[in-house]
Amino acid sequence: MSNLDPNPDEVVCAGRDGHRPRVLDYREVPLGGPRAMTVRRSLPQRGQSLIGAWCFLDHYGPDNVADSGGMRVAGHPHTGLQTVSWVFRGEIEHRDTTGAHAIVRPREINLMTAGSGIAHSEFSTADTTVLHGVQLWVALPNAHRFTEPAFEHFEPPLLDIEGAQVLVFLGSLFGQSSPVRTFTRLLGAEITLRPGQTLSVPLAADYEHGVMVDTGMVSVGGAEAKSGQLVYLPLGASGVDIAASPDGSARILLLGGEPLGEQIVMWWNFIGRSHDEIVGYREDWQRERRDQSSPQTGRYGPFPAEWQQTIPAPDLPNVRLAPRG
Repeated sequence: MSNLDPNPDEVVCAGRDGHRPRVLDYREVPLGGPRAMTVRRSLPQRGQSLIGAWCFLDHYGPDNVADSGGMRVAGHPHTGLQTVSWVFRGEIEHRDTTGAHAIVRPREINLMTAGSGIAHSEFSTADTTVLHGVQLWVALPNAHRFTEPAFEHFEPPLLDIEGAQVLVFLGSLFGQSSPVRTFTRLLGAEITLRPGQTLSVPLAADYEHGVMVDTGMVSVGGAEAKSGQLVYLPLGASGVDIAASPDGSARILLLGGEPLGEQIVMWWNFIGRSHDEIVGYREDWQRERRDQSSPQTGRYGPFPAEWQQTIPAPDLPNVRLAPRG
């Protein structure tokens, strides 16, 4: 997914420790146009810019596509990150400049590694009537941020843990591991709880964790959260009790990872390490949009023949980045 904010902030991100679970609210962001999808963005934010290497979390839907227009994100670039697409309902057609063409379906992870540079498009399919899911970004560590772009797909098996349904799409949990490649140690899992159920979830004490509530009301280590909110769990926890309200079932995403230990600069769809790098990524994209005659020499690769348009980069801010975080 593209960050379609026409005036994106340029942000230096770094992790932040605490001692107890903290409930983080989201902000609503329209993804462009008069019939724009609106997403609930809980990462990055002023109080928490990273959870491990997780650096971006958009939660959308359930949206009636007849009203919202669905997801219509034309070709756009990324650098220095991996994107994780995970849907609860509906389907999204993905194309990218590695030649990958895939349909993102519920309970299946599609992970795209941007590395040195990639471009992709995302459109909800014609059969999709309701769209509901998340789009997540993972920052690549300095040692691997110029890796070759790639695309992976995986359908995790459904686990029954004391009556809870668990899907482990990244890392390991409850004895189940995902084969999808990451460049730092990460965890990503969907957990659905029965009404009133409490599940004791083991955690890696050297990970930061976040629990994003999709549906229902939950208590995470005693912190109460509702749909769209994110509960941050700092380093040191070896487990947490997650409880659904007696009033109904709850579905959450459990995200975790070892602290990145690096500062990153995020602007629009790029992750780099300096203002000057971001300027260069933007210039490369604008040039390649204008001229695809020699795509093999470009940063972002040859555009798919099916692309009718691509998204121009917004204007850069008039001042250089002032480091913060």
